[in-house]
Amino acid sequence: MGARGRPDPDGTLDTAARLRAVTAELSDRFYERDDVVRALVVTLLAGQHSLLLGPPGTAKSEMARELTGRIEGASYWEILLSKFTAPTRMFGPIDVAALSRGEYRQVYEGRATTAHIAFIDEIFKCSTAALNETLGYLNERIYHPENGGEPIRCPLIGAITASNELPEGEDSAAIYDRLLVRIEVGYLADPSNFAALVRSAVSRPAAPVRTTVELDALRRAVTEAVPEVAVPDTIVDAVCTLRAALRRKELIASDRRWRQAVRLLQASAYLDGRPAVAETDLSMLTHVLWDSPAQRPAVEREVLHLVNPDAKEALDLADTVDELEAQLDAMAGQSREALSEWVIKNAHNKLAMAGKRLEKLRTEAADAGRSTAAIDRVTGRHRAVRARVLTEALGMDASTVEAQW
Repeated sequence: MGARGRPDPDGTLDTAARLRAVTAELSDRFYERDDVVRALVVTLLAGQHSLLLGPPGTAKSEMARELTGRIEGASYWEILLSKFTAPTRMFGPIDVAALSRGEYRQVYEGRATTAHIAFIDEIFKCSTAALNETLGYLNERIYHPENGGEPIRCPLIGAITASNELPEGEDSAAIYDRLLVRIEVGYLADPSNFAALVRSAVSRPAAPVRTTVELDALRRAVTEAVPEVAVPDTIVDAVCTLRAALRRKELIASDRRWRQAVRLLQASAYLDGRPAVAETDLSMLTHVLWDSPAQRPAVEREVLHLVNPDAKEALDLADTVDELEAQLDAMAGQSREALSEWVIKNAHNKLAMAGKRLEKLRTEAADAGRSTAAIDRVTGRHRAVRARVLTEALGMDASTVEAQW
């Protein structure tokens, strides 16, 4: 299929165009996950590992499986870790038949040792016994066999990991540090998207468009094409400026993390079909330079202040939207009359003004050739809160809110 879902019978699309099509298709399938899907694809192109941080039931594993399913020829492996997971369960069980003959061997097929892409759920529950091997697997793509033989080089391109909580203790913190991209994933916020999700459970969906990428083509992109993307001096200066701004806020990332982030910027530019990194690619750093979710807003503001002023103003509008949602939550249990009065006196005008300003900001950014990703994300948040106000405060049908207000 083409970059926007058009047929591609001759297979003439390049790898970047195919990956853009994959990104678009997955974004259509998974509601409110556009930014998440793109970040996963960019991380894979950079040959790095990602963390999906959020509660159960937010499609983390489904996104990993669907993305891997688009890579023809790729071996996929997944596991749910616990404190009792043995290294052999991850990297290869003992060959019992060989052991009966007095030979000590492991069976590697179908395990982490042969996977091109791995999904590791509850990554921070990695057992102490498996910790060193897991770190070696993520860092150097190697596994040391139980019998002490030569290290085995694993074909891993990248791991997608997931957790419901932040790491506790030095052991899990060591793994956390190896996950370059950290993405928060929450439940659906927009009632109309939730209504569509519920409706999809009882309807027969049409066969989805499925653009695919050959494994060898992806490998060439990771090892050859992405590293060739130019990094102009202006981008180096911008990164140095960002580092200084974050240090003033006591947000300090390691030198290794900054260095690895450069490849992420190259991957972002490659995915968009550009030969050089641009300021818009710096937005990927919002997923890299924080340790706890509480730090993310500060990082995002500094990054977007550097990228473009439109996005920074959009974040200020997001604060207004968040405040209105907090007020709505605080009014839970009040009468419909009280809620309607709050909408008329408070929420309606603020949401309307924010919506108009976001629309204007997006037009200005698009006309100037700047990224609209952050503005689109805030617009989605605005739409979700507006829908909550319409459905919870005014009693409108969630499936019709898009046509209202």
